[in-house]
Formats: sequence, structure tokens, C-alpha cells
Amino acid sequence: MRYLQQFMLFFFAIGVTFLSFAQQAVEQGIPPANSGEISVFLIVLGTAQDAGSPHIACEKECCATLFKNQDASRKVVSLGVIDSKAKKTFLFEATPDIAVQLRRLRTHSGFQNTDIPNGIFLTHAHIGHYTGLMYLGKEATNTKQVPVYTMPKMMGFLETNGPWGQLVSNQNIALKPLQNKNETQLTPDLKVIPFTVPHRDEYSETVGYKIIGPNKSALFIPDIDKWEKWETDIVSEIAKVDYAFLDATFYDGEEINNRDISEIPHPFVIESLVLFENLSP
Repeated sequence: MRYLQQFMLFFFAIGVTFLSFAQQAVEQGIPPANSGEISVFLIVLGTAQDAGSPHIACEKECCATLFKNQDASRKVVSLGVIDSKAKKTFLFEATPDIAVQLRRLRTHSGFQNTDIPNGIFLTHAHIGHYTGLMYLGKEATNTKQVPVYTMPKMMGFLETNGPWGQLVSNQNIALKPLQNKNETQLTPDLKVIPFTVPHRDEYSETVGYKIIGPNKSALFIPDIDKWEKWETDIVSEIAKVDYAFLDATFYDGEEINNRDISEIPHPFVIESLVLFENLSP
């Protein structure tokens, strides 16, 4: 458990990092596009909570070390998906670390000549999951109609609140509607299914995603209140996929001992360990 506490800032990762089994190639700096018959890849671009690492105003020893010597691998939660056959890339979550994450996605694609992906999927309107969109505006890249896939309430939030509405009116982004449990086909070999989960939905609904490639599938639920509050059995859902990337924001209630933990609910890692202990490898 101590190892898990130190290693997992945000995700429970059940399975390995890459949808394609190309983890070794990517870690050695070989672009996935060079992997022959494998066409669809999933890469973890970040695992940290919304505010990043080190966390603002953190006085703990772990943060003190990171303020002095920052760890470049500690980025806010995000996934990238690469379809080398279709020559397309997709980003899941627009985080404050989006610049570095998009460059990493481009580098591993082996074919992309721009950092801008072919689509961005958002889960909800908490700061670590959508505010990276601001870098698509005229103060930064001034992109042209980047597809941003959102649920209805999230779409309305972006359209009617600044500065996000300016991204829409200036056509920096093009909002693409999603519906709960409705499949979106992105390429012949890649499709995505959003599904709602219970979370603090102050400004938008919250979703997870099932990402389905030609041979493997992955579950992505970066934020949820508690597993037992969801109408769906998480253990059963994990059993249906090859990989699961799940909320592990807090190890236990003592980790955030200066806040009312009930105001920021997440499944504790120690709770998930018990719930998942009988899952087969």
C-alpha cells in the first residue's frame, strides 16, 4: 500500500499503459507508428489532480522536495489516443499542462506535423479537465475549429461563459455534442462511448469514457464521488475492458487533513483496493 500511495497520484491503472501493448517501444522513444500491424495506441499523458504537482500552498515534505526539484513527469490527468492508420490523434482532458501533453502526443504519433490534435474530449467543468482550452485562443495558438467533444450541459457552459464562449464565437473550437451511452465513431478502428457518473456537477455533468480500439478497450473515469453512488457496478465494468484508468485522487481521508473531505468526495485508494481485490489479473 505504501508503494501505491507514493506511485499513484491520480490513477488506478488496471492493465498496462498502452492500448496497443507498445509500452516498451514508446518508453524507448520509438514512435508507435513504427510498430507494424498495431494501429491504435493509448498513452497516459498525466496522472495528477487538477492543481498539479507540486500542489499550490502545499506545506508537506513531498511538495517541499518537488518545489525545489520539479518532476517533469507529474502532469495533470490526461490520456492521448493515436490511430496511426487513420493518421489522427485525440486528447482526453484539456488540462493546464496541455502544451507539454500535446507535444508528447505529437512526438509519439510519428506522423503529426502539428501539436493540435484531431479532437479533444472533456469529462467535466472542474479546472484540471477543461481550462487548457484557453491555450487554443487568440492569445496563444489561435486554432481553427478544433473539435471539442462535450456533453450537453458542458457544451452550454462553454458557450455561455467567458472566456470559453470567445473560443466558440472566434471558431477556435468547434463543439461536438455527445449523448450518454451513445457511441461516437472517430475512425474505422476507433470509437468512444461516454457515460455519466456521479460527481460535484456545479457547472456540467461528469462523464467517463469507454475507448474502443480494433482489438482492445479501455475505461477512463478520472473523477467520481464514490463507486457505490454510481448506478453501475464498477467491478463488472472493469471486467468488460482490457484496461481501466480510474480515480485515485486521495489515498485515504488523512491525506487531506486540512479540508472537509465531504466537500470534495472521491473514492479512497484504500477503499478501491478492497473493492478490486478479487479481480483477476
